[in-house]
Amino acid sequence: MKIIRAKDYNDMSRKAANIISAQVIIKPNCVLGLATGSTPIGTYAQLVDWYNKGDLDFSDVTTVNLDEYKGLPRDNDQSYYYFMNDNLFSKVNINLDRTFLPDGMEPDSDKACADYNKVIAETGGVDLQLLGLGHNGHIGFNEPGAIFEAETHCVTLTESTVKANQRFFASIDDVPKQAYTMGIKTIMQAKKILVVVSGEDKAKIVKEAFFGAITPQVQASVLQLHNDVILVADEAALSLVK
Repeated sequence: MKIIRAKDYNDMSRKAANIISAQVIIKPNCVLGLATGSTPIGTYAQLVDWYNKGDLDFSDVTTVNLDEYKGLPRDNDQSYYYFMNDNLFSKVNINLDRTFLPDGMEPDSDKACADYNKVIAETGGVDLQLLGLGHNGHIGFNEPGAIFEAETHCVTLTESTVKANQRFFASIDDVPKQAYTMGIKTIMQAKKILVVVSGEDKAKIVKEAFFGAITPQVQASVLQLHNDVILVADEAALSLVK
């Protein structure tokens, strides 16, 4: 694992965007695995800025997102499709026909997961997978559990994750309690993995996930076994790591 120490959130965002932009420039028809949440917003904003300056071309890029809430339509402003469209897709020249997320409106979980597994397989494999890190060590919506799930599956979100997402909804009752998410095997099959982490509140889980035991109780710990992981984190998030 390579660790890149950033001064602050903005520096982390620029450093992460540098890695993604290099991937797009080196392989214009690359497959990017994308993440949502507050942490990558600055990274996407930097990519958009470079696109507007003529430095990046997304016209041949394919994207597959980690996850989507079950039961939220794409036009709901808290769906992950809406997030991606608002923060990246609508602001660059990406072909929307090659931007993929799980179908949150498919009520049949087995079908939704099988369909998304097929989509990912048909892309030919993810060249670079962007990840955030949850306070409990989840990546995507792979929550602490007894096993590492292999492929796309339906997850019942933990109470801590529901509470963390509450700030985006009118009330906690409106927060979806289930989501479709890529599995750990799928994430680990990406050629390169980029993890972005910011804030002192993530310092404990950074130390536990990347310098502790490999256990499904801390899903991100499995990334220690991948041969090409880059962790870009600010000083606050790395404050417990020497």
